[in-house]
Amino acid sequence: MSNVSKPSAMSPPHAADGARRRRAVIALVGVAVLVLPFVANSYLLSVATLALYLAYVGQAWNVMMGFAGQLSLGHSLYVGLGAYASAGLFYHFGVGPWAGVGLAIVLCAALGGFIGFLAFRLRVSGVQLSLLTVAFAELARIGLDHVDWLGGPGGLFLRVADRNRVDLLGFRGPPAMYYYAMLALTAGALGLCAFLLRRRAGYYWRAIREDEVAAQALGIDVFGWKMRAVVLSSAMTAVAGVFFAFYYNSLFPEQIFSFGRSIEIILGPVIGGLGTLVGPIVGAVALVVLGDGTTELMTRLGLDLPGAKQVIHGILLLLVTIYMPNGLWPPLARALGFEPRKL
Repeated sequence: MSNVSKPSAMSPPHAADGARRRRAVIALVGVAVLVLPFVANSYLLSVATLALYLAYVGQAWNVMMGFAGQLSLGHSLYVGLGAYASAGLFYHFGVGPWAGVGLAIVLCAALGGFIGFLAFRLRVSGVQLSLLTVAFAELARIGLDHVDWLGGPGGLFLRVADRNRVDLLGFRGPPAMYYYAMLALTAGALGLCAFLLRRRAGYYWRAIREDEVAAQALGIDVFGWKMRAVVLSSAMTAVAGVFFAFYYNSLFPEQIFSFGRSIEIILGPVIGGLGTLVGPIVGAVALVVLGDGTTELMTRLGLDLPGAKQVIHGILLLLVTIYMPNGLWPPLARALGFEPRKL
């Protein structure tokens, strides 16, 4: 008789149970995010919109760093440039935000390409590349402080229309409209990144991230694929800048180009899981829930501690770095029955 063991009869049921659990989790999350505006008050809706915004910009940054391994600490440059490009068109010429999106994408993609070309041709990488991106963000901040046409240091303020009426053409409406717009952007970014990671781009980027020399030896166009990652990341971030301008309706160079805003962009992917698809979303939700939740709790208790949210973010980053170096998403994914490497 053969000693070869037969496959366990319990494997198919367990696999089916896992698949059903995964589908149930996805369906539950999908229903929750869709019905949230109908059950949440204005404050909770604004917090949810902020979480989605951070998830989107985190996903955009993740393309450059998480997938291709190219560190940028100046991504506020693309948020600010996209915001000012669209806001300037609207403020001075009455051109709607949809045309501003096109201009913002072109400008940020061109600038990102220029920075990438400059860095990669000079073989700048790692810390030097991150300092170069910070330098460009600082140059933009200082430069726009002296552009009176865009408000200068006094800020650029956009006209606020009736918030109770939905005006998709002018991107004006109630808070729920902005929430759904940000939800669509986040879902689109997630879908785009999932598509790219399963194609040649994803395999090439990850090869470059792990070992550029080995990737080059295998015949991969390292320079070209790094440029693609930088241009795509900057173009995606530009869209977030347009949203920022028409959601907050006020722009200040000191605020939007600040180094702190760049750090805010990268915290989500780092805490959630660098190089993963769902990590930036999980990290953004954790940051907003803990940071804003703590701030709201202290306000209700009558406590006023400046910088409390930043302290909470720092503690969260420290704990994740020590105890979950791969981020929050991998262990959470395993607990939910997902395969972390695929998400």
